[in-house]
Amino acid sequence: MLLRLLRPYLRPRAGSIGLVVVLLVAQTLGNLYLPNLNADLINGGVVTGNLHYIWVTGAWMLGITLMISAVAVTGIYWASRIAMAVGADLRGAVFRAVQEFSLGDMNEFGTPSLITRNTNDIQQIQIFLQVALTMMVIAPIMMVGGMVFAIHEDARLLPLLAVAVPLMVGFLALMMSRVVPRFRMMQTRIDRITQVLREQITGVRVIRAFVRGGDEATRFDGANADLTATTLSVNRLFALMMPVMMVILNLSSVAVMWFGGRLAAGGSLSIGNLTAFLSYILQILISVMMATMLAILVPRAMASAERIGQVLATRPSIVDPPTPRRPTRLDGAVAFEGVSFSYPGSERPVLEDLDFRFEPGRTSAVIGGTGSGKSTLLNLIPRFLDVSDGVVRVSGLDVREWAREDLWSGIGLVPQAAFLFRGTVASNLRVGRPEATDDELWRALTIAQAHDFVAAMSGGLDAPIDQGGTNVSGGQRQRLAIARALVKRPALYLFDDCFSALDAETDARLRAALAEATAEATVVIVAQRVSTIMHADEIVVLDEGRVVGVGGHADLLDSCPEYREIVTSQLGAVA
Repeated sequence: MLLRLLRPYLRPRAGSIGLVVVLLVAQTLGNLYLPNLNADLINGGVVTGNLHYIWVTGAWMLGITLMISAVAVTGIYWASRIAMAVGADLRGAVFRAVQEFSLGDMNEFGTPSLITRNTNDIQQIQIFLQVALTMMVIAPIMMVGGMVFAIHEDARLLPLLAVAVPLMVGFLALMMSRVVPRFRMMQTRIDRITQVLREQITGVRVIRAFVRGGDEATRFDGANADLTATTLSVNRLFALMMPVMMVILNLSSVAVMWFGGRLAAGGSLSIGNLTAFLSYILQILISVMMATMLAILVPRAMASAERIGQVLATRPSIVDPPTPRRPTRLDGAVAFEGVSFSYPGSERPVLEDLDFRFEPGRTSAVIGGTGSGKSTLLNLIPRFLDVSDGVVRVSGLDVREWAREDLWSGIGLVPQAAFLFRGTVASNLRVGRPEATDDELWRALTIAQAHDFVAAMSGGLDAPIDQGGTNVSGGQRQRLAIARALVKRPALYLFDDCFSALDAETDARLRAALAEATAEATVVIVAQRVSTIMHADEIVVLDEGRVVGVGGHADLLDSCPEYREIVTSQLGAVA
């Protein structure tokens, strides 16, 4: 899975990878040649007392060492650049994939998990790739080259490797079989702690208002303890790994010195050759340890690659048609024809057999009790969700025949939870229409009853807005979101219960100004408050996903018991 994920991102960088390989091969060959020079230095200079030979050979060794250092720095620099670039490409790919997800696809993964996958998981792959690009080149060359040079020095000591290397490899394989499942579990635990932390940060006011700080602390401690326990179980295994590898390495060195010393004492092996052989056997075993360090990163990188691959392999449930169509007239008219909708796994439809129209030049409203399907109905119009049965038409065309961006470009949506982006008032208002002038922004703010408080802010249109609009009140956020939709000047406006934070006077003024500004557009308002929608040209009443009444306020009071009950509960029996 890891190689399959990385292959498309490594292929365009084959030239840079080739450069890294050449540099690291040169570095490794230099490291392999140094012990041979050291043996010559001992045999031809130290033992014989030839100072000139010592100076010349020492100068060669110093020059090669400096060259190796320069080559190593350059190789690691390029390996780091490749790893960071691949990480950036992966983040971009995950981001683009998530942007194509429908609401159902988003719910399948969950926001915390998607955040973790695009940050922590990709970071694990970056770290693995950076280490792999260096160690995967150095370790095998050092191992094979070390064996060749060791045989050249004295093949009689080589059987010691036949014991040490299999011991290292066998122990490493055993460890990896136990570590991989734990790494998968650890990434899941990170998802969980991200979810809990995100809920506690975004819901901090609710937590404080209901004095749930202690309970939330307990919940966080539970998620934190699970992650800690899993991480400790992995680290305990790794804590055992390095000492065992070092024991094997040091016992091998002792064995070489023991058997090689006896050969040197008998005169069949020179001191220089014994020193070189010891250096080579250490290089061989160090290359195995380098492979071990890489193997430490492989399980977590594999688990992360699997999770990223799941996101990239997910085909969005809602996609553009092969040959999108455009309507002959973009008037924003909306028609529901026999529409039903069910969420996956639900026992009954959320919406069932809906038949009605929202006409241009009219303000239409949808009202109903909690859970009656109002917001779901609204999400079907921009095709955030696909109908289970029937057809939703916008401007006379089935929404499934539109290119989604063309469909969205003609819709001004104000969601139930008004969201503002970090930036300024102007940058938020220009989200739907970047070319809008300042005069157009002020006009939209005036209609949305936001002119006064924006003018009072330091900087006016250039006043800063924090992420999520946390530096303005709930009512101000809603009015800025309404102004943002007005700046876009679409043919179809969708207001999803976005007047709930406004006082009655502001609500009335906004609706009066809105009616004039959107006189030629199709306006659909979903609301809980009767006072917000009672003056609409047409009201659709929902009850448990079914239409139980369509008409004006006065007509529905006479003909629709469900509507009359809502009005009575909010405005009293005289309404």
